[in-house]
Formats: sequence, C-alpha cells, structure tokens
Amino acid sequence: MILKGEFVPGERLAEIPLAERLGASRTPVRLALGSLEHEGLIEPSPGGGYQMRRFTLREISDAIRVRGLVEGFAARLLAEEGATRPLLRALHDCLSAGDKAVYKARMDLDDYAAYVEMNDTFHRLIMDGCGNAALKRSMESLMGQPFAAPSAMLPMQSSMEEGHQWMQQAHRQHHALVQAIERGQGARAQALGEEHVEIARMNLDYASERPELAANLMPGLKLVGVHPGK
Repeated sequence: MILKGEFVPGERLAEIPLAERLGASRTPVRLALGSLEHEGLIEPSPGGGYQMRRFTLREISDAIRVRGLVEGFAARLLAEEGATRPLLRALHDCLSAGDKAVYKARMDLDDYAAYVEMNDTFHRLIMDGCGNAALKRSMESLMGQPFAAPSAMLPMQSSMEEGHQWMQQAHRQHHALVQAIERGQGARAQALGEEHVEIARMNLDYASERPELAANLMPGLKLVGVHPGK
C-alpha cells in the first residue's frame, strides 16, 4: 500500500481506520505500525499515532548504494568459499532467461516482466547462497526502504529511450558476476556487485528529472518528493 502511493507524506495513519480498511483487528495493525516506524517508513505524528514520512532522493540513493555494498560482499563470499553446483545452475538459468528477454531488437511488456522476474531471482540467489545470516538480515532491512530493491526502479527504465540499452548493460554485469564467482575471483565479484547498482541510481535521477512521468509509472515516488507539486 505504501509503495503503491496510497498514502501521501504527512498523512495520519490511525489504527481503527487502517484496521477497517484492511479487514483486520487493531492488534496486528498496531504491531505493523510499530514495525514500520522501526524500519523508518513512518514517523510519530504530532497529534499522536503515526504519519507517513517524506523521503529525500539522497536517502533512496544511499539505500541503493548500501545494497550494492551488501550484495557485493555476498558475491565475494560466494566466489571465495565456492558456490554449489545447484546454485550455479540456477544462476545460469537466470542468465539464459535474461538473454532471451533483452537481446532482441525491441522488448515488449512480456519481455520486461520476464526480466523483472529473472532479476529478482538472480539477486535473491546471490544473497541466499552466500550463507551469511547477518548479510541476509541487512538486505531484508534494505528491502523495506522505498525503491531500494533490485527491480524497484525498472518501471522508469522501461519508459526511457536508453532503457533497453541500460537493461542489456545490467545483464552483461550479471554474466560477469557469475563468471567471477565461478572463477573464485572474490575482489572482482565484490566490485561488480557494487558497480551493478549504479544503473538503479541513474534511474532514480531520471525519475527526479521527470516528475509527472514518475508519478504515473511509480505512484509511490510521491513519498520521495519527485512528483508534481514538490
């Protein structure tokens, strides 16, 4: 609901109306609000209870960059400790699916959907496969931040003239990352993981420069202040 743009910054979030809207009792709603405050998605309201907070572009960009650090280190661990054969097969399946989606003259909506599914799976495999519980918890926390997830900014990319080329570039990085893992090149895998998120940060910049388009494609961006009337 939050990332779908159903709330605006400063909007009060009261237990009873939310419980009625969700068809739930007040107790789980109260617990959920406390969890959202802990994650930094909402803040205490001056009149009591909670309200939606506004995020800055810098906060979102920083969260994406931190995701790169976490994923880069996870990739390094995989390269240095060795990935299992089933994991490598699954990663290569992702590469094949991505190749099919992006390496063509023009991508249609089904291709974009296939790429998003592949991309989410690829990044999840890296995190699950690294075997580091602390890293996974850090990633789970980051996933709660608006538009920090691996495929969060892809709707903007699908709207731009250069989007197809950027997607091909990102997928070439997927190939290079798997190659580094297979060859045990930890430092290279880490560097690739950190560099990989720069395309997402470029997408965020693109959205900030085109607020009306961003509001149509990604309504939740109104929380980040890149919408008309900012």
